[in-house]
Amino acid sequence: MGSVRSLYIKRAAREILEKYPNKFTKDFSENARILDELIKTDSKTTRNRVAGYITKIMKRENGTAAENI
Repeated sequence: MGSVRSLYIKRAAREILEKYPNKFTKDFSENARILDELIKTDSKTTRNRVAGYITKIMKRENGTAAENI
């Protein structure tokens, strides 16, 4: 079973992806670094959770489903 993400994590990730659609990749470390530059948050945990959700969205959109066909 997967982990449950809070609504504020999902909302923040979607809003950031709408503003900067071409900046993110399927790599978590790179997404966390990009988020660190874009948003100023004191919480590393929140940044990592948002980066993880963005990574999941990017993997889902960019071909994980297409590779299974």
